[in-house]
Amino acid sequence: MAPATLQAMDLTSLRAVLSELQPQLLPSRFEKAQQADSHTLQLGFRTLKQRLWLELSWQAEAPRLLAIEAPPRHGDGSTLAQQLQHGLGGLALVSLEQPGWERVVELGFAPRPGETIQRWLVLELMGRHSNLFLLDEQRRVVAAARQVRQQQSRLRPIGTGDAYSPPPPLSGQPPNRQESFADWQRQLTLLPLPLKQALQSAYQGISPALALQLAGDAPHLSESLLAQPVNTLSPEQWQQLWQHWQAWLTALEQGRFAYSPGRCCAYRCWINEPCGSGDRPKASEALPINQDLARYHHERLGARLVQQRRHQLQQRLEHQLERERSQLMDQQQLLDQVDSSDQLQQQADALLCLAQPSREQVAQAQSLYKRARKLRRSVAAITPRIDQHRQRIEQLEASLTYLDQGPTHSSAAALEHLSSLDDECSSLHALKGPSRAQRRQQATATPSPLELTSPGGLRLQVGRNHRQNEWISLRQARRGDLWFHAQECPGSHVVLKGSEGLGSDSDLQAAADLAAHFSRARGNQRVAVVMVPCDELQRIAGAGPGTVRHRGGEVLWAEPGRALALLKAVAPSLSGEQEP
Repeated sequence: MAPATLQAMDLTSLRAVLSELQPQLLPSRFEKAQQADSHTLQLGFRTLKQRLWLELSWQAEAPRLLAIEAPPRHGDGSTLAQQLQHGLGGLALVSLEQPGWERVVELGFAPRPGETIQRWLVLELMGRHSNLFLLDEQRRVVAAARQVRQQQSRLRPIGTGDAYSPPPPLSGQPPNRQESFADWQRQLTLLPLPLKQALQSAYQGISPALALQLAGDAPHLSESLLAQPVNTLSPEQWQQLWQHWQAWLTALEQGRFAYSPGRCCAYRCWINEPCGSGDRPKASEALPINQDLARYHHERLGARLVQQRRHQLQQRLEHQLERERSQLMDQQQLLDQVDSSDQLQQQADALLCLAQPSREQVAQAQSLYKRARKLRRSVAAITPRIDQHRQRIEQLEASLTYLDQGPTHSSAAALEHLSSLDDECSSLHALKGPSRAQRRQQATATPSPLELTSPGGLRLQVGRNHRQNEWISLRQARRGDLWFHAQECPGSHVVLKGSEGLGSDSDLQAAADLAAHFSRARGNQRVAVVMVPCDELQRIAGAGPGTVRHRGGEVLWAEPGRALALLKAVAPSLSGEQEP
């Protein structure tokens, strides 16, 4: 699942969010503050009807303010969360405003509605300059998400104890629906700039996404129009752009907001249709715009997090694999030197066979004998090390295979897979092995391998990591179950539950195809797969989980591509195809 480019929350989408929140959240009592991560706060509020949660984020790639579902409890012990808990405790949210055309939201808190506001929470959604401030009654900074030092910003350094000053004024003039077409066109054509640059420099509140929406609904046509110099636009293009401009300003003025995905960008939050008075959408307790935007950010940010964690884990595994191969080479070189022990002994024998060896020659012969004996004794120490390095190399290559072929149907499933694989690899390749707590957790945890149904109706289990492989192949296997694995190739264990019924040839072929599909040889047209009864598998003493050996077995020829049909029948997203 490749993460798409994230569309930032602009002024228009922010006003759409606030239009839903204001009637339902004001007034409400502040109850809870917790920090989900280093750049996200979650605040709980109690109204007369329900409890609502807000997510406030100053993340540079995705600054946002949204209503979210009740989150899990975590992060309430962070310093910033404790400062908000102490500063806002006992107060009510009585004001939720967005002043001017800047992406700044101010939340006002007072003891009761109608009384003087005692605390302000200011969220600035301005890309890499995003920040959050808690202000006192005199609008002095009590707490800040990021302290801005003099060396970071000469124009606006701000930190705890300073008087809050708003961001520098925006360039351009505020949009005005009463402005005439001639004045609007004149404002945009002062300089022969591309249309996109002219819109953003002449007027406030014009984001890249909004500029695309104003230019039309077709992505390529919108981009082409925005790149066109303003002095080359035709009268028809100016009229169409003017109609969209007026529809946008009407939507802001009348609160005509609705979430619609796709078209020229990821989503749009304003209604680009003519309307009369009284067409303003009614407030809904479901908060549809907030829900859709929260889902959008959750999916895109989840995909980015998956990509980031997968890359980090891949780098670590590849580094460990390179180190193990280097150490194996060193041990192999030491083992190769053992062959020279016979030559050393022959040199020592030659010295002692001299007619009259000197004392120095006898000492040299004794030294050669000692070196030869030491080399022979080293075999007992070197051989286990070589075996251990080879086992670790096999485990690391298998881990990289599991990483490449992890689930892609959802960010939550992918993150869970990465987390389990990360914990497993950390304990597998630690010098001292897993700790007692880790062993206790591993013993009580129940793995969740992928389960499918064969053409004949039998269960098929696919291990997606080392512990799942051991679970299905050794711990859960019963007499009659069959084990499948790509021959001499890292990959998943596949078990056909023959103990639950008689398997047909199509069942055996499906299991073999799955073993080929979930292996490093997935790109080949045909793959040799070994089939062995599970009761003939043996655990290798001292090896990591899921490492087995067997004698004999039958080799089946499998085609990884055929497994796609079986996977699509269960869940299309499990077939390895990318989601749109």
